[in-house]
Amino acid sequence: MAAEISSIDQPLAPPPPPAMLKRGSNHPVHDTLAIAANLANLLPTGTVLAFQTLTPSFSNNGCCQQLSNKFLTSSVIITCAVFCFLSSFTDSFIDNDNGGKLYYGIATFKGMYIFNNNDMEENMDKYLKKYRIKFIDFVHAFISLLVFLIFALTNSNVQSCFFSGVGINISELAMKLPLGAGVLSTFLFTIFPTTRRGIGYADIISTQSTVNDM
Repeated sequence: MAAEISSIDQPLAPPPPPAMLKRGSNHPVHDTLAIAANLANLLPTGTVLAFQTLTPSFSNNGCCQQLSNKFLTSSVIITCAVFCFLSSFTDSFIDNDNGGKLYYGIATFKGMYIFNNNDMEENMDKYLKKYRIKFIDFVHAFISLLVFLIFALTNSNVQSCFFSGVGINISELAMKLPLGAGVLSTFLFTIFPTTRRGIGYADIISTQSTVNDM
């Protein structure tokens, strides 16, 4: 009898909390944000880092209460877009005869203009002709420009600053645009590969060409 009374007086355990629905990693919003982030891998690292660093401050975290915020944000987008375009024409090589020094330059129609050519041999002009501008460089330049503009315009701060009053259709388009841009740019980069490894690319050392290979 005492056992029954103690079992009755014992408080019941509270019911378990209702299970919350978890959003899997394949949620459309998560997929879109992941694809937008992966677009940065197709762009020069320094340009993307500068854009991501300056945009929150210049746009006042997307508020853009003053005209100066929109002007500064637009300036960052335009400047970074120009750098992305020009970076497709930059290249580099290692001179093993000069202690393995790394040289950077920008391609021209006659060869390549070297930035750090203080101690470079004068008779290397014939080797630099292989770095002259080609049609593939313009293809990569315009693709990189397009990818950066899509990456920039789908940024949350940029959208809040310039497109805060758009309708649901534009918002849906902005959400799906990185997906199409990622597929298209990857397809075009696969069809039109390039051997240039210019300023701002992370894998420059491992794929570098040398003077002895020319």
